[in-house]
Parts: sequence; structure tokens; C-alpha cells
Amino acid sequence: MNTIDQLQPDPQSTSSTANDLAAFDAYSRAVIGAVDKVGPAVLHLQVEAQKGHGGSGSGVVFTPDGYVLTNSHVIAGAKRIIATFQDGHAVTASIVGDDPGTDLAVLRLDGEATAWARLGRSDDLRVGQLVVAIGNPFGFQATVTAGVVSALGRSLRSRSGRLIDSVIQTDAALNPGNSGGPLVNSAGEIIGINTAIIAMAQGICFSISADTVEFVAARLIREGRVRRCYIGVAGQNVPVARKVVRFHNLARESGVLAQSVSQDGAASAAGLLSGDIIVELDGHAVGSVDELHRLLIEDRLGVSVPMVVLRRELKLTLPVVPREIPPA
Repeated sequence: MNTIDQLQPDPQSTSSTANDLAAFDAYSRAVIGAVDKVGPAVLHLQVEAQKGHGGSGSGVVFTPDGYVLTNSHVIAGAKRIIATFQDGHAVTASIVGDDPGTDLAVLRLDGEATAWARLGRSDDLRVGQLVVAIGNPFGFQATVTAGVVSALGRSLRSRSGRLIDSVIQTDAALNPGNSGGPLVNSAGEIIGINTAIIAMAQGICFSISADTVEFVAARLIREGRVRRCYIGVAGQNVPVARKVVRFHNLARESGVLAQSVSQDGAASAAGLLSGDIIVELDGHAVGSVDELHRLLIEDRLGVSVPMVVLRRELKLTLPVVPREIPPA
């Protein structure tokens, strides 16, 4: 074989290498562009606690007038919050509202916001899409990690015990201190607020979706809290016999057993008894305590809605008027 022929590059291999380099460059440009847009609006939050040593986390300015998104657990028990931009500019921040049920909080800077980022839409996300996380893990300010959307529609239990729905799973590396920082798409829009990791796993991280953030933030800014309701029941998930499901034409093979009913609660006023099994509320099937919680939303406050229960062999419809959970 001719030595020159041996040294000739394979045209197909050369083309493949060029394509790989072009793809890498495009990826790099996407990450750099996102960081350039959002990075200046990301804050390091130093929290002085009313009790204990306090802690730190991340936040992001999302309006021109200095409103900041972060996690509820980052600012819990805060006496004083110092927010520092990437350029070293530091101001104090005040808590506008806090919602442990979604692990979100809104702050307001007491000084000028030198930069802010736009809130995007998480409904448009696709699994496999590029995402960038920006935050301050272990105090290393303005740390950038990149990855993809690993899954959509996850549920994550908050510290209050409620499930946070429509959570984004990503493999963009997150560590303690990233909490409250933004998850960003290639257009430089905030599509999530980073909130949790699986401690013993690699690349399993979670962000609260921008659509949830928008809903909660609007209410925190307007009222300082998210209004939710309750009916005064301590419940437990229980299976319902298949013959009972078929006989009553139920949508689920499980329901919520009323273990105890508050004497002065809405459920008691509606006639619910301990031992009843709740299977439907306002036309929606109830197969678990979490499904019941999801239905007890602001729109049903003070409104009489039908609650379907099983009482021994009977199927009853009780009119219940959910009441507002008092602020903590």
C-alpha cells in the first residue's frame, strides 16, 4: 500500500470531526449567551437568622423594580438578608411573601437592581432541551452548570408536606447553595427555580417550573401569601374494593379515609363522619390525600362544593364549604 495513501485523511471522518466541532461551538455559544443574559441578575443571599447561625443561598431578580425569586427554605427564619450581585454590589432585601407549600419566596431589594432577568414559560419545555443553572454552591459565587431537561411533570414533596406539581427534573449539577437560583433556557429566560437534589444520586436535580413560579409570585406580591383551603379532616389513603368501585361507578380504586374530623371544621358541618371514605370533590376523583390537597385551592374558598363519600355500603353526596387555612 502506498504510504501517501495511508496518510490521506478520510473525507468522511474529516467531515464528521468538523460537524462535531460545529455542534460543540453552538452548544458553547448557547450556554454563554444564557449566562450573559441572566448571570448579572443572579444574587448570593446571605441570611442572618433570628435563631441560630443562618445560612446562604441564591436568588434572581425578575422585575426591573427589584423583586427577587428564591426558595422559601433559604429565607426561613430570616432576621436580615444581604443580596450581593456578581459585580460585588450588595444591598439588603426584605421578604415580600413566602409560600412553604411550593418552597418559593419573593423578596424586594432595598436598593437599586443593577440587572434583572425575564421569566419564561415552562409549558414549552421539551425533554432533552439544554438548560443552564446559575447559583452559589458552597459559597462559590456565580457558578454555572449546564445539562438537559431530564423529565417533566415530576412531583416533589415540600417541607410543609404538600406536593409541588409540574416539577422539572434536570441533570444540570446542583449543590447546597444553588437553592433559589434560576434554571435558564438557551434564550436566557428563567424556566425554573432550583430547589432540591437527591443526596445520594448523581444528576438528579429538581426545579420548580416557571408556570408555578409565575402563579405563586403574583399572589405573594399582591397578598404576601398564597391562599389555600382545608376542610378539617385527618385522612389516610385506603383501597376501595373492586365490587364497590364497579357498583358505584367510581373513577379510582382508592379514596381518603377520614380518620378524624374536626368538630368545628367544614367537613363536620357538611356531615362527614370518621370512617367515611372521600372519593370525589367538586366532580373530581379523589384517590389520595395528595389529590384532595390539589383540589383545595383558592377558587373553592367559601364555595359550597359536592363531596362524595362512601359510608359502609352507601354513596353519599355532602355539600362542603372549604375554609381558608390561616396564615402561619
